[in-house]
Amino acid sequence: MSSRALSAWTRALALTTPIAQHPQLTLPVLIDRLGERFGPVPALLSPQASLSYRALAQQSRRYARWGLSLGLKRGDVVGLLMSNCPAYLAIWLGLTRIGVTVALLNTHLTGERLAYAIDLVLPRHLICGASLSAQLESARPRLARGVDCWIHGAGESALPRLDLALGSLADTPLGDGDYAPPSLTDRALCIYTSGTTGLPKAANISHFRVMQWCHWFAGLMDTSAHDRIYDCLPMYHSIGGVVAPGAVLVSGGTVVLRERFSSTVFWQDIAHERCTLFQYIGELCRYLLQAPPQSDETRHHLRLCCGNGLRAEVWEPFQRRFRIPHILEYYASTEGSFSLYNCDERVGAIGRIPAYLSHRMPIALIAVDRDTGVPIRDASGRCRRCAPDETGEAIGQLLDSDGGDDGRFEGYVDARATRQKILCDVFSAGDRWYRSGDLLRQDPQGYFYFVDRLGDAFRWKGENVSSTEVADSLVSCDGVRDAVAYGVVVPGAEGRACMAALSVAADFDLQLFRRQSSARLPAYARPLFVRIVPELELTATFKLTRQRLALEGFDPARTSDQLYWSDGTQQAYVRLDATLYRRLLAGELRV
Repeated sequence: MSSRALSAWTRALALTTPIAQHPQLTLPVLIDRLGERFGPVPALLSPQASLSYRALAQQSRRYARWGLSLGLKRGDVVGLLMSNCPAYLAIWLGLTRIGVTVALLNTHLTGERLAYAIDLVLPRHLICGASLSAQLESARPRLARGVDCWIHGAGESALPRLDLALGSLADTPLGDGDYAPPSLTDRALCIYTSGTTGLPKAANISHFRVMQWCHWFAGLMDTSAHDRIYDCLPMYHSIGGVVAPGAVLVSGGTVVLRERFSSTVFWQDIAHERCTLFQYIGELCRYLLQAPPQSDETRHHLRLCCGNGLRAEVWEPFQRRFRIPHILEYYASTEGSFSLYNCDERVGAIGRIPAYLSHRMPIALIAVDRDTGVPIRDASGRCRRCAPDETGEAIGQLLDSDGGDDGRFEGYVDARATRQKILCDVFSAGDRWYRSGDLLRQDPQGYFYFVDRLGDAFRWKGENVSSTEVADSLVSCDGVRDAVAYGVVVPGAEGRACMAALSVAADFDLQLFRRQSSARLPAYARPLFVRIVPELELTATFKLTRQRLALEGFDPARTSDQLYWSDGTQQAYVRLDATLYRRLLAGELRV
């Protein structure tokens, strides 16, 4: 382990170990103390508004008093549907201060899906940014029960204005008798999973977890009052809304907020705002690498970028072109019981666990049936650990310990969904492990690598196919902007054949693509079907969604997109029309 990595782990442990010793010190309480300490120092900056540390503490206390004026108390839920802005953080800090749980709603949801997410948490009130009022109205008639709704900001909505209601409320510290303060074990937030493979779930996030996230990443990134982090990720997600801002705020630094990611202005913002850090996720780095050169892309003060999902083939070109001194890649999920950190900067790896922390972060890879997702057990009923470089599902042991975030699984609002994530009697009678649903492999040196999501891998011609590995190969082909791979059922054939949906450039050559993909992939993993799409649908965390694409398959009646079939006889992709589709269904053509 390098001295840099050792220092990062040591700092993270030093900052997080004391958290459990102060059960009443939640992030809202800490923000009050930081407000006194840093006063006029900028805490949150955005083009529309800014808050100093003192103003952030004051605003959060106003929202707390607003909640108390409505009779909100410990255990009540309030939904928050707003775009990125300084008020977003002030709102949930204020409400969680008095014990309220704030559900951070996905701003891309509308209608039935938004109503589903709201109903899942049963809020008493819902706060909506003025720019999203139409989305709220599309969901309100579908709600299972009434919810008192408030608008934040000027707009055309007839709903009461929360920002105006704050005017008469004091921003002074709350007294001990004003409310029953929550402890670290109480729930602070509900954060929704991204829903890449189905309806999202609402994960329970305690005050302890919030504090742990903020201080752990503050230690790993070595944040200080001199740091300025660029955060363009959605604030309703754990990374954009808690980890990125929290890791810098607890150290007295500044958070530069943007409503969304834009490759056009990204480097201009980074340079102009003198940012020293930025948070990435998913495909953000690859989008930047694909963008035309910009004069500001190396005129920056960055010392580190931190995030997850940086593909191995993107890592070095990205770091070299944009002159990024250091990259901290990690693996984590909002609700997961364990995380991995690549403090050694091993290209392509998602992390490694130091030997001296193995007792605190018990992680294993177990063999699973790729088709059913069921763990493979031996004659005694125990799961089988994977050998080095063997792919398996990552699981984390659930520990009864208050010493750290790893080993905790706080579950979902839906108890059934919680039970489905827990695996029992894995290696010994009575042990309990959290199922990540992710397929990883671990090399002989102990480094972990992401392979795929369980269920996104499939079998064809008797071989296992990783949709992630296929997509990684396809995006390196000429003219391919984005790619997602998935398995589709072909009547008369066992398993699922590979199909790829591609977003392509104007000069894309399908037959060249066939030759290049054939050179990069084994025969069983090559796309038998190709779908050309205007753009690929992304979740808010830049994850490609494939469920709808897989359901539509290669049926030309279900899409207006161009579909192609790889004809082995002609050694070329041919346009897939209704006639060809019927012949494939009838088994007249060899696949």
